Amino acid sequence: TGAALAALGREVLAASCTLAEASGLAVIGMGKLGGGELNYASDIDVMFVGEGDHGAMVKAARNVLEHARRCFRVDANLRPEGRDGPLARSVASYEAYWDKWAQPWEFQALLKARPVAGDTALGAAYHEAATSRLWSRPFTSDDLRSIRAMKERAESEVAKKGLTEREVKRGRGGIRDIEFSVQLLQLVHGRLDPELRSPTTLVALAELADAGYVDRGDADGFAAAYRFLREVEHRLQLVDEQQVHAVPTDEAERDHLARTMGYRSSVDRSAVDQLDRDLAAHQATARAIHERVYFRPLLEAFAESDGALTDEAVDTRLAAFGFADAARTRQAVSELTRGLTRSSRLMQQVLPLLLDWLSSSPDPDLGLLGLRRLASDAARTGRLAATFRESPEVAQRLCQVLGTSATLGEILGREPDLVARLADPAALRTRPRAELVESATKALEWRSDTDARQQALRRWRRRHLLGVAARDLMDVDDVRTVGRDLTAIAEATLEAALIALDPSIPFAVMALGRFGGGELSYASDLDVAFVFDGSSATAIDEAGRLATRLMKFLKGQTPAARIYDVDADLRPEGKQGPLARSLNGYTAYFEHWLQTWERQAWTRARFVAGDRQLGRTLTRLIDPYVWGDGLDAEAVRDIRRMKARVEQERIPPTEDPKFHLKLGRGSLSDVEWTAQLLQLEHGLHAPGTMAALDTLAAHDVLDPDDAAVLAEAYAFCERTRNRWYLVHGQAGDALPQQADRLAVLARSLGTTGADLRNEYRRVTRKSRAVVERVFYGQA
Repeated sequence: TGAALAALGREVLAASCTLAEASGLAVIGMGKLGGGELNYASDIDVMFVGEGDHGAMVKAARNVLEHARRCFRVDANLRPEGRDGPLARSVASYEAYWDKWAQPWEFQALLKARPVAGDTALGAAYHEAATSRLWSRPFTSDDLRSIRAMKERAESEVAKKGLTEREVKRGRGGIRDIEFSVQLLQLVHGRLDPELRSPTTLVALAELADAGYVDRGDADGFAAAYRFLREVEHRLQLVDEQQVHAVPTDEAERDHLARTMGYRSSVDRSAVDQLDRDLAAHQATARAIHERVYFRPLLEAFAESDGALTDEAVDTRLAAFGFADAARTRQAVSELTRGLTRSSRLMQQVLPLLLDWLSSSPDPDLGLLGLRRLASDAARTGRLAATFRESPEVAQRLCQVLGTSATLGEILGREPDLVARLADPAALRTRPRAELVESATKALEWRSDTDARQQALRRWRRRHLLGVAARDLMDVDDVRTVGRDLTAIAEATLEAALIALDPSIPFAVMALGRFGGGELSYASDLDVAFVFDGSSATAIDEAGRLATRLMKFLKGQTPAARIYDVDADLRPEGKQGPLARSLNGYTAYFEHWLQTWERQAWTRARFVAGDRQLGRTLTRLIDPYVWGDGLDAEAVRDIRRMKARVEQERIPPTEDPKFHLKLGRGSLSDVEWTAQLLQLEHGLHAPGTMAALDTLAAHDVLDPDDAAVLAEAYAFCERTRNRWYLVHGQAGDALPQQADRLAVLARSLGTTGADLRNEYRRVTRKSRAVVERVFYGQA
């Protein structure tokens, strides 16, 4: 209908030009005429372009209007300066106006400007000039805000009249919501994609969907709503051929409208009710999509961007943003944007923004290489570009993650579907233990092959590790939360693996060390001990085999296949003792041979997998031996001597002892040993070091100020150690000695290398003073 009415309008204007003998004059169709979308009662919006004598062209334009207005309402007020401006201008005059005075809404109007009658060559010259100005000028965030403000003013006027719900044109979820959304996306993206410049709303919407700038489902919803609302508009205007856009309130008129729309009353619902239902549904759909698309934050970023990256622009950005390897970076840019597909074109537009965001990450080169791996083929590029389109927050967070962590870059490279999860940090939160165990178990239950089960569990762990690490990098979670979440993932992994092995005897896994304390780091091994119930030779053999199978299952056949390294060396007798020990065996050992250092190790003992009742029974049996008698003076001296040996012997020669995060003076080990000594002296249970410091302070065993000093040092060293692993993809227990590595690590923590070292000195110096006074008893 709209196209047919527009064709009729063009015929009328052509005839009017003939009747007016308007040579040297072209008529430019604007608005719905230019877009081929006229209503029955539409004004015809036009502008005139002429050549030669100005007075003659204005007179000719008036004559054309006089003839055309016998058939249509013709409006020429969209011309430059509106009613105050000349009725006709030359192409040069239009160009001068656009260059100096045109407002953003006037460029928006040019989207639909098309020659419709009169001098063909002159019309083509105008269209070429208008197109050149429209698509070559920068579209700024100020332009974006101006257009949005104009739309808001129109909505406000409708609201003042009480027509927000009844107005199908300018009300909420009306035709304007759809048209403005489409036009705004054209203005933003059409600069670099000529295939997005159709003046017709539905055609332009289809082009935007094909190009990936609008989700296909949203495009379908918009199109259905647009057709329905336009049909309502047509039916309203057919009554009296008046410009009516509001659904009537009179029941007879509403019933007439419903019947002209094809609705018929039924036993259950009247025709009016059916119309109201469908109208409300289409308005709700249109409004929801409009708000999602029209106010999309990425539009702001696109508006600030200067478009696609030329070779010169690439070099300029690389120099400005600190990409160290220009040649490799240029290659990465080329690979990301190569091809002529729509997704490649979208990536070309997004990439300038990505480079800006990568430049603020600790290692832009690492980030760009990670991005290239993620978009390693056309299908991946398309999915990635679509994700960026829908969620600029994902794009920005992805740049931060890839430019910080080699570890997460590797995970995302293997699991690219996880990128979308970066949209919501809350959705990345680690779930409760029971849910984790259920999830991990389901990942394995339908697989019978060991390799397939290992692969599934390894993938499950990777996916959950991403959530912890991403929230860590975004500074959403503190050190204690990170340690607790990493521990929960490890527990669920162990439980699922043990269930898959289907123990034939009562068998449990006890966590020790940092695992038992709920304070795992990213690079931690799992310190465990195995217990079973039984005394027969068969039970003993089965328990040993089960423990071995579990450790091998988690270790995998190669480093790449590793899920966890499981360490059982803290068990009674260490490597010389049986891998799994019965309840009676533990009781006998703890009663007769338990050493002081073993009491210290077992302060963190906690059931984590297998037979829960068996684990609780073991805990109840050994607790009196670990906690019962406190520490005598000789035991305290033993612990102090052992700690001194550790300080002297265990720091590798390749690591700087002055900045050691684990074994340095005042660092993690100092805090852990101090907390454990005081716990054993006073019999105070607590699950981990940070919790122990809280408990010791609460029971007046440790001065609260001293506890705060130790906790600060522990948190600093643990956070830095964790970040080292995420940044470099390997365990690191000391601040790096290489300046470049130190700089990247420091930037990931929001500081400089010098300041990071100074902060290490500050917190560990204060911590060591407490350790020497409290642990070593020095005044």
